[in-house]
Amino acid sequence: MREETRKYVIGEVEVVRIVERQGPLLPARRLVPDCGPQVWREHAAGLAPRYWEPGTDMAVLAIQTWVVRSGGRTVLIDTGVGRDRERPGNPLFHRQPGDLPGRLRRAGVDPAEVDLVVNTHIHGDHVGWNTHDVAGTWVPTFPNARYLIPAADDRHFGPEGGYAGGARVDDRLLYEDSIAPVHRAGQADVWEGEYRIDGQLALEAAPGHTPGSSVLRVASRGEHAVFVGDMLHSPVQILRPECASCFCLDPVRAAASRRRVLQRAAEERALVIPAHFPGTGAVEVRAENGGFALRRWAA
Repeated sequence: MREETRKYVIGEVEVVRIVERQGPLLPARRLVPDCGPQVWREHAAGLAPRYWEPGTDMAVLAIQTWVVRSGGRTVLIDTGVGRDRERPGNPLFHRQPGDLPGRLRRAGVDPAEVDLVVNTHIHGDHVGWNTHDVAGTWVPTFPNARYLIPAADDRHFGPEGGYAGGARVDDRLLYEDSIAPVHRAGQADVWEGEYRIDGQLALEAAPGHTPGSSVLRVASRGEHAVFVGDMLHSPVQILRPECASCFCLDPVRAAASRRRVLQRAAEERALVIPAHFPGTGAVEVRAENGGFALRRWAA
């Protein structure tokens, strides 16, 4: 895939997007099972072909990391799939040959200069580059960073929760190779409810997709943005916010969080930045007829 970066400025905050992978990755109706064929067809003008391929019925997604520079600090939002991970339950993540550190360096970001890593939640495509393999041992990829990890996810996916109840071997594997080493290195900060990073950045719980799913709000010089993680996988969920993705552990709670966050975004005219949108990767929304519509895509 062609390497792609994109930059935004929100007040005094700079955002750089680092794309790891992008393309048609999942059937649309598998990704958002509650949105039937008529919904996608009804909104085809806004979805095709950038976010949905009508001919193949595939949803187009990106796996990416966001670099946020605020107050002299460098913050990463999510760390992608990682390299050489054992993820037998998901061929998209299993033993992949990624190189996020190299992509960061080419975008002018030295991994040693990263101050904070934000995991919006604990899923394999959001924590994979938390660590890397050094002589057979997983160690933090960002040696001087604090890692901000939602407490509810740390409990659920970790040994306290039986590695998400033991339903998937991938959950145990990803915790042991991508989260536990950060704890052992003393670099993990586990938080609940709200967490203020600085005067421009704040984390906020938005549960449903996972127990600890969170969003990162940006407010700077009257401009706003919100990084929503996996609250949205496709723009169709803005148009139909009641529709959860197939990966949501609690679809009802996820829908409630989605409505709340989108409502505030509409009121603030905030740039909504999901984890997996391709294209420009960010959009403004407006409230409309009890739901939401796309106001404009980021330039």
